[in-house]
Amino acid sequence: MEHQNHDGGMESRGVARPQMMQDKEKGNDMDMDRMQMLKAHHAKTLWVYWLIILLGAWLALSPLTFSYGKEIVQPSGGRSLWLTDAMRVNYMMWNDIICGILLIIFGWRMLTPNRPVSGWIACFIGIWLNFAPLLFWAPSAHIYLNTTLVGVFIIALTILIPGMPNMIKYMKMGSEVPPGWSYNPSSWPQRWSMIVLGFLGWVVSRYLGAYQLGFIDTAWDPFFGDSSMQVLDSSMSHSLPVSDGALGAFAYTLEFLMGWMGSPSRWRTMPWMVFVFGILVIPLGLVHIFLVISQPVVVGHWCFFCLMAAGIMLPMIPLEFDEVIAMGQHMVQAKRRGDNMWEVFWKGGKAFEENKDERSPKLQELPQKPGQVIAASLWGMSYPITLIISTIIGIALMFAPNAFGVKITTMAAHIVHLAGALTIVISVISMGEIVRRARFLNLFTGLSLTLGLWLVSDISLALTLCATFSGIIIMALSFPRGPKKEQYGLWDKYVT
Repeated sequence: MEHQNHDGGMESRGVARPQMMQDKEKGNDMDMDRMQMLKAHHAKTLWVYWLIILLGAWLALSPLTFSYGKEIVQPSGGRSLWLTDAMRVNYMMWNDIICGILLIIFGWRMLTPNRPVSGWIACFIGIWLNFAPLLFWAPSAHIYLNTTLVGVFIIALTILIPGMPNMIKYMKMGSEVPPGWSYNPSSWPQRWSMIVLGFLGWVVSRYLGAYQLGFIDTAWDPFFGDSSMQVLDSSMSHSLPVSDGALGAFAYTLEFLMGWMGSPSRWRTMPWMVFVFGILVIPLGLVHIFLVISQPVVVGHWCFFCLMAAGIMLPMIPLEFDEVIAMGQHMVQAKRRGDNMWEVFWKGGKAFEENKDERSPKLQELPQKPGQVIAASLWGMSYPITLIISTIIGIALMFAPNAFGVKITTMAAHIVHLAGALTIVISVISMGEIVRRARFLNLFTGLSLTLGLWLVSDISLALTLCATFSGIIIMALSFPRGPKKEQYGLWDKYVT
C-alpha cells in the first residue's frame, strides 16, 4: 500500500509519466490559455462587432434613404457600358441590401468568440463593397461614396482593429528583427511611409475615377490642360470594362489598409499578407507605371494626375521589397528546418531567434522627433550620386523633345520619352539597397538612347546628339554600386 501511494504521488507530479503525455498536457494547457486570451480580447473588442451590425443595417436601409435612380450620371467621353441605366440602379440597390443583411448576420455571429470564418466573410464583403460600384458603374456619386466608405470601415473593423480573426490561437512569439538584419522592415516607421503614400495615391486615383464615372464634369490639369481628359477618355482607357482610375483607387484602398495590418513582426507571423501586399505594390505597381508612361506613345497626350499617381507608386516599390525579402528569408529557413510550408505561409511558424526591435523609434514620437521617424521609415534606401544623376537625366529627357521642337507624336519623341521614363523608374527602384542590381537595366535604356534615334528617319540632329550623349552617361553610371548601409541576412550576398 505504501508503495502504491508513493507511485501515485510521483505520478501526480508528472515524474513517472512518459514525456509524450507531459507534452500533450502542456499543449492542452497552452491551448486553454490561448482560448482564455481569445475570449478576453473578444470581450474588449465586442463593440467592433456591434458596429458591423449597425453598418450592415445602415447599408441595407440606404435604398430607402437615398434615391438610387434619381439624377443618374453617365460615364465621361460618351463611353458605352455593358449594362443599362436601369440595371445599374437595380444592381447597386440589391447589392447594398444583400450585403447589408449579410453583414448583420455575420456581425451577429461574431458576437460569439472563436468564429473566424464569419470574420473573414465580413472582411471579403467589405472588399466587394469597394469593387461593386466599379463593376456596376454606380449611377450617382452618393451611392459610390456610401458603399465604398462602408466597405472601408468593414475591412478595418474585421481585420485591422481587432486583428486577424483568431490569430491569438496560433501566433508564435519570437523575433521582431529578421535574423541577420540590421533593422525591422515591418516596423511602424517603415510602414508609416507606405501608409502615407497609399493614402495619397487613393486620393489622386479617386479624383480620376470620379471624372470617368461621371461624378464631375472636368478633370483639372495644371500643366497639360485638356490633355488629361483626352487620356482618360481614350481608347486605351476604355479598353477595360471598368474605370481604370477607379480601379486604381480600389488598389490603393487595399494598399493603404494593408499597411495597418499586423504587428511589427508580420514579416514572420503573416507571410501570406506580406505576399499579397507585395503583389499589389510590386508587379501591379509596375504595370500601372508602365501604362502611364506609355500614354504619350499610345494616346499622344500627357495626364498630370496620372503621372502623379504613378509617381506616388514608384517609391512604394523599393520600400516594400525589403519586407517581401524578409518574409521570403523566413520561408526559406523554415523549409530548411523541415517545417510544414503550408502552415508557415498561413500561420507564420516558429521563430528562429528571440530579439526585440530596439533600434526603430516609436511612431508616436513623430511630433517630437519627426526627423528620426522619417529617417527610420527610409531604412533600406540609399542614394548613390550615380542614381541621382541618372534620375535627373531621365527627367530632362522627358522634356527634351519639346525643348528641341520635336512633336510629341514622332517616333524620335517616343524613344526619348520612354527611355527617359524608364531611366527614372529603374534609378528610383535601384535606390532600394535590396534591389540595387536593378540598376543594370539602365544599360538597355542607355543603349536604346545611344542607337535608337540614329535608326529613325526625319530626326532632329540636336535631339539625337543629346540623346546619344545621355545614353552613354546613363550606361556608365549603371556600373558603380554605391553605398550599402544596412544588413539583410541571407540576401546580403545579392546586394552587389
